[in-house]
This record gives sequence, C-alpha cells and structure tokens, in this order.
Amino acid sequence: MVDFYDPNSSANQASLKDLGTPYVESAEHVSLTIDGQEITVPKGTSVMRAAALLNITIPKLCASDNLEAFGSCRLCAVEITGRKGLPASCTTPAEDNMQVSTQNKKIARLRKNIMELYISDHPLDCLTCPSNGDCELQDMAGAVGLREVRYGFDGENHLDAANDESNPYFTFEPSKCIVCSRCVRACEQVQGTFALTVDGRGFDSKISTGLDNNFLSSDCVSCGACVQACPTSTLTENNVIEQGQPEHSVTTTCAYCGVGCSFEAQMKGEEVIRMVPAKDGQANHGHSCVKGRFAFGYATHQDRITSPMIRDSIDQPWQEVSWDEAIAFAAKKLKGIQAQYGKDSIGGITSSRCTNEETYLVQKLVRAAFGNNNTDTCARVCHSPTGYGLKATLGESAGTQTFDSVMQADTIIVIGANPTDAHPVFGSLLKKRLRQGANLIIADPRKIDLGNSCLLYTSPSPRD
Repeated sequence: MVDFYDPNSSANQASLKDLGTPYVESAEHVSLTIDGQEITVPKGTSVMRAAALLNITIPKLCASDNLEAFGSCRLCAVEITGRKGLPASCTTPAEDNMQVSTQNKKIARLRKNIMELYISDHPLDCLTCPSNGDCELQDMAGAVGLREVRYGFDGENHLDAANDESNPYFTFEPSKCIVCSRCVRACEQVQGTFALTVDGRGFDSKISTGLDNNFLSSDCVSCGACVQACPTSTLTENNVIEQGQPEHSVTTTCAYCGVGCSFEAQMKGEEVIRMVPAKDGQANHGHSCVKGRFAFGYATHQDRITSPMIRDSIDQPWQEVSWDEAIAFAAKKLKGIQAQYGKDSIGGITSSRCTNEETYLVQKLVRAAFGNNNTDTCARVCHSPTGYGLKATLGESAGTQTFDSVMQADTIIVIGANPTDAHPVFGSLLKKRLRQGANLIIADPRKIDLGNSCLLYTSPSPRD
C-alpha cells in the first residue's frame, strides 16, 4: 500500500505534542511509577518526558523536546520518594523503581511562588499583547493557579528595557523576557548559528546578540528558530503584531528549494499571517530558513496571477478565462501541434522546485496523453554530472538516503554543493552532526562556509 501523509491522523496529531525533552536512544530500559502509573522508557529519558508519555502534564517554561534540557525555570519540580528537595523533572533521568509525584500541595505552592516571581517582573498588558491567547507564560500562570502577585511592581525591574525592531521580520521586546534561554539554545542546537547568548549574571542576566549589536547587525540569519522557541511575547513576528493571531491553518510544502519543508500556513480568512514549520515534517522537523518562514509575501502580492489567462500569439493581450476554457484551449493547441508535426513534437519538463508528486503527474500526462517519452526535469539536467558519478561508482544515480541519515554518518563528503546556502535546513542538520564529532570532506572549487568545519578541503579545477 502506498504510504501517504495525513496531517489530521491521530498518529500525526500525537506527534505534535511537546514531550519536554528529546528522545533518548538506548538499548537499556528502566521502569518507574509516576502518579501511580507505571511506565518503561529508554535509559536516560527524563522524568518529564516519561510523564508526558503517560499524558501527565507537568508545567514548564524552559523545556522543549527539540532542545536539550536546561533546568532554569524550575516550574517542572516534582517529588521523588527517598530524595531530598523537589528536583526539576526535565533534568532528572528516570531510574528503575523510581516513585514520582507530580502534584501535591507542596509542589503546587512552590510552582505558584516561582510563577509569582516571574510575573512580578513582567508587563501586565495581556489584553493588548500580540501573543494573547498564544503565550506559554500566560498558560502556565493559569495552570499553577496564580491569582495575585504579592511582591508589587515598585522594586527594581526590567520593564523599561528598549525594544529591538531592527529585524524586518520580528520584534524583540526584552521587557517580556524571562531569560529561559530557549532562544539561545534554539539558535545553537537547531540552527547552529550561535548568534545569541545570555549576558550578565543573576538579576542582570539578559538575552544579547553580542557586543551590544541589534538583531540586524548580528550574526542572526533570521531563520526564526528563536521566535518559535520563545514561550512569551519577547520574540514575535511583525505580521502577528500588526494583524493579530491567526484563526486557522493549512498544511503545505515550501517551494523555495528541494528540501521540501512542511509548514502550517496559519491564516486569518484567506490571508497568511505566519508560516510555522511543521514539527512532524519529515524533511525539516519543525525548523526552517528565512525564505520558508518569512518570505511568503508573494502569496498576496498584487502582481500574482490568480486566474488562468490565454492568448493566441505573443502580440495579443492576455485574456482571463475559466479553468475549463484554459484547459480546453491548451489541449486544442497541443493536439494541433501533434497533428501537424507528429506525436514526438511535444513534451514536458518540470522545475526542481516541483514536488515529486507534481513531477510524477507531468510525466504521466506526457506518456499517457501525449503518447511519447519526452519528459524531463531540470533537476536531472543540473545534477547530471553528479548522477553520472554516482552511477559509475555506486551503481545508482538517485539519492538513496533520507536527510536524517546524516545524523548516523561518521564521515560526510560534500561534492560541489553548498548546503548552508542552497538548502539551509539540511545545512543546519549537517552542522549539528559535525558538532557531534563527524568528519567532513569537501570537494569544491569554491570556498563555502562549511569549509571552516572540514577535515579535508580539496579545490579541483574545472579541467581536473
């Protein structure tokens, strides 16, 4: 049976749940009890993730299952039988025979006190905040039952911190920052740019782009990973600030490059408010580049053609017609060419930006309707040298691995490609594997960014 992707299936909906900490692969397993429920998980799995697998929700602000556990917010504290204190569940690994309690009066009081401290240094403008209704801080305040702030707002705070509006796609409001470090870790672990850091210690800690630069003049590549990771309104898309929260979403595929990133086009009516990379996207796993996330203005641009148009010759003006008229016109012209010049006189070529499904349909049209084999794709043309080399050495000219397989490679060879520029999402994944210790060999007459991380760099001349 042909496997296909259904974004509304129960399996895919379940995969969208944030389990708090990343999956740990291990041949060993441990069994523990959380709130009276037993579960067996791979050794090294956090208590938070184990609880989430049991559909037990533990409040959190600094944790996310695409980032390594950090343990800064302390909101996820739990009680473990036989241990002192209330450890953070995100940084506590599950152990055999562990007895965990996630809810009792002692834990509830601690969580409420922690949230009270956060709110005492946070603007109380929820009703006019662009993230109202889509804010984890707001959700967690409700989850722990916070109803008042006893500390007042007259003491030292960060409420007057100036906004950074230099980036054309999003705004940074440091007055709303809780210094959870999710943006910093997303920039490091997901994107691999290391444009952000935490500057200062204690109460003076703040998110910084380094050397007091703003976002635009920093090393930021505007991938948006920090925006997606932020649990407050500190980092917010300008579109959301200007137009409000989206009301529904449509699953789609980015057409900018060949990676094929999955996105949720979040919309208000027929207008796209923001593009959010799909967490369950097999090619991008919730990450994106600046083009996929922010360069969607073409969808509503005034120059975009939204209706089919026809004309008999290049000298005539275009005429808007219905789809039935356009298809009938095209079929008539194609049949006319074949009748005059023979069935091999026409063919079809697809762009490398097309999906595999679209390319398949075009070749099906050519073979079944046109009656010939004159079909091609520009991906074959521009990659013909690569295809020839792969066929000669490996016996197969097509790609045989998924993008994820690079995470299992010990040595990676990049030949005549520039992943960080041409396919940035895969480039980020590749850099992640290099940070884990994999070796990189590059063969390219050009100098590319990955050259700074390679074991061997060879620059063959075109005549070699």
